[in-house]
Amino acid sequence: MDFGLTEEQQQIREMVHDLCLERVDPRAAEIDESGEFPWDIKELFAKHDILAIPFTPDYGGVSGRALTLLVAIEEISKFCVTSSLILSVQSLGSLPIWLAGTDDQKRKYLPPLARGEQLAAFALTESGSGSDAGGMRTRVIKRGDTYVMNGSKTFITGGSVADTIVVFARTDQDGDTPARDISAFIVEKAMPGFKVGKLEKKMGIRGSPTAQLFFEDVKIPSANRLGKEGEGFKLAMQVLDHSRPGIAAQALGIAEGAFELARRYAGERRQFGKPIMEFQGIQFMLADMATQIEAARVLTYAAGDALDRDQPAVTAGSSMAKLFASDTAMRVTTDAVQILGGYGYLRDFPAERMMRDAKITQIYEGTNEIQRLVIAREVLKEKA
Repeated sequence: MDFGLTEEQQQIREMVHDLCLERVDPRAAEIDESGEFPWDIKELFAKHDILAIPFTPDYGGVSGRALTLLVAIEEISKFCVTSSLILSVQSLGSLPIWLAGTDDQKRKYLPPLARGEQLAAFALTESGSGSDAGGMRTRVIKRGDTYVMNGSKTFITGGSVADTIVVFARTDQDGDTPARDISAFIVEKAMPGFKVGKLEKKMGIRGSPTAQLFFEDVKIPSANRLGKEGEGFKLAMQVLDHSRPGIAAQALGIAEGAFELARRYAGERRQFGKPIMEFQGIQFMLADMATQIEAARVLTYAAGDALDRDQPAVTAGSSMAKLFASDTAMRVTTDAVQILGGYGYLRDFPAERMMRDAKITQIYEGTNEIQRLVIAREVLKEKA
């Protein structure tokens, strides 16, 4: 089903699919095994304007539409979730600039990101403030036309390879005031005092670097502040409303890839003289997997469409898409491993990698427990 995709969106889907089938799929297992960032895939995406999808043509992009981005992330994720993060984090890291940046900031930072000459990252999480983003301790002090930043961030996807990083920090002095005292800043990796710490060793998405970042008296020009002082927390929540459907698309792609693998295997694997797909137990599993995938697709595409139409209330829809699609990815990949049996448990087959990769979609950009809280809050608000 195309869910009303435009001809351009369908062409982008086909282009991304064919490119990933030819160039990304053969690299997926090696990327997972080595745990190294796939610079060759980044260059491949830049060359074919895939990294330009999140940006509008006036900033060197090719689309700027949320649904188009989701379709591209979905297709890449069918083959390699690590590779899909190159695109999704490029969007995530640039979203604060797109949403709150001045014309000068957009003209300076967005075109190099659209061309794939630079990479972006989004630095919100700290060791003591994950779900409680308002509890961050990274701080800036204004001195004339410069802000001086001190603190650290953790679990920053792409933090070690990014050139442009949007960092959220407190602008109050005692660190005990509410989230309204948080501001956002564009930090460049060449700024003195910025350092990359250790890279985390992870269960999945191994080729996507997850880094600690340190800021020691980093001097940031006032021109690099996004929006007004104290508007950073609001901006961060707005960014997550826009980016969570991207995680849903990632999860959707993982589930689709795992389903296709299980369906092919069920047609080829013979037991008791016939393909295992002829057994009712396997048929029921495949039926449930297919149904869950289609439901996840509807929620995911609806969230992207709502963003494209600038609907005022997108929070609940974005959270629903992320929640349902990521839970679907976990269920479908687990069932795929079960259908493949012993082979599903072997690293020679992609099913176990898909299951490992699926788990993170239930955790990052807001755990699914947080998504349920968000959805409940929005639903109760509507009923009030």
